[in-house]
Amino acid sequence: MKNLSRLLLAMLLILGYSNANAQDENNPWQITIGANAVDAYPSGDGVVGNAQFGETIFDEYFNVSDHWNILPSLSTISVSRYIKNGFSLGVAGSLNKIENWGDVPGSDPEEINSVDDLSYYGVDGTIKYNFLEGTTLDPYIGVGGGYTWIDEIGAGTVNGTVGLNVWFSENVGLTLQSAYKHAFEDYLQTHFQHTAGISIKFGGTDTDGDGIYDKDDACPEVAGLEAFNGCPDTDGDGIEDAKDDCPNEAGLAELNGCPDSDGDGIADKDDNCPTVAGLKALAGCPDADGDGVTDADDKCPEVAGPAANKGCPWPDTDGDGVLDKDDKCPDVKGTVANAGCPEVTEEVQKTLNEYAKTILFDTGKSSIKAQSEAVLGDIIDILKEYPTAKFTVEGHTDSVGSEKLNQRLSDSRANSVKEYLVSHGIDAFRLSSLGYGESKPIDTNKTRAGRANNRRVEINLVK
Repeated sequence: MKNLSRLLLAMLLILGYSNANAQDENNPWQITIGANAVDAYPSGDGVVGNAQFGETIFDEYFNVSDHWNILPSLSTISVSRYIKNGFSLGVAGSLNKIENWGDVPGSDPEEINSVDDLSYYGVDGTIKYNFLEGTTLDPYIGVGGGYTWIDEIGAGTVNGTVGLNVWFSENVGLTLQSAYKHAFEDYLQTHFQHTAGISIKFGGTDTDGDGIYDKDDACPEVAGLEAFNGCPDTDGDGIEDAKDDCPNEAGLAELNGCPDSDGDGIADKDDNCPTVAGLKALAGCPDADGDGVTDADDKCPEVAGPAANKGCPWPDTDGDGVLDKDDKCPDVKGTVANAGCPEVTEEVQKTLNEYAKTILFDTGKSSIKAQSEAVLGDIIDILKEYPTAKFTVEGHTDSVGSEKLNQRLSDSRANSVKEYLVSHGIDAFRLSSLGYGESKPIDTNKTRAGRANNRRVEINLVK
């Protein structure tokens, strides 16, 4: 029992070692559990009973009934660790009961040398070489050494091994092995030990759970496909994410995995017009007239013209977006809504009337005083900036005098301002005049200041 304790301790150390080390190969660990048979024929290089060495070594190799000592229960366990290039290193422990220990020399016919249930223990280390890795039939050879006890007698051995693994699946198989164990001491018989057992391979690491072991997985922390060595193809377009410029959108191989919605050969991500087929030179946008200006920027998309004219054969001199042929103010920047002419703003309108209310007339008359020429010049300058705008010159009076007289005076003064403007270069068709008399006061007529404010001229835009 002392030797059995040694054996169990050795097995615990082996298993502890296997669980403590990194497992960075595909199923690098193999454990085999089974039964063993010990065969001492030919016997005789030591003294166990009266046996002497005889015959050739393989004469009765398969004489199971006479020579094999089989313990029909779990009697052997081995653990091996794959190194590389077909080589692995393993340790095995076994126990048995010996009843037949070779032949009795000189007997005719030969007599089996029976012994009285000797206990057998062995611990062996082996370096193995597998010829056909990854195949169903996996033969191997091995060399090594160990220590064997029969009862209380023990000695070291040098071992030669041949075996065969038959794998039923990637991880489970049957192992058959035969080892020749040559003793270093005369008191321990040289013998064969045959084993058969179930083998389990384990220890491969698959961090991302994609069925591809980390050592073969180019993307060990991200689940992927076997076709891409474990790397993902998120959009399923057959291009792995690392080589896919658009990993979240299914695309074309020739565009590095990016889509091309309009089929113009330009990836949507680089296409400024992704829904309309266009030209590569214009970043995927069309140019119907072929003038080098994209249709979206071409003011004349069906007629070729220079880029300087925004694709039109006609220029836009003032650069307001209205071609000269359609621009009523080709030399003045305006708005498209106003046919290329500038639009009168509220601020301009306010400025006009601030100037107009300072126009002075002779008392009770419509003649304009000479000192008003300066402000009239400012008004003319403003009107010339808006050559298509039309205005109404409006006259207003205070309530002093009769209403009929005031109406006639306001008409006369408004017309007088209009005629002045026309005489100084403003087109007559742009101006009209109208008097309102005392009907639209902007202040009280009860004070001098109020009446002065009510006596005024306004120039208002015709909308």
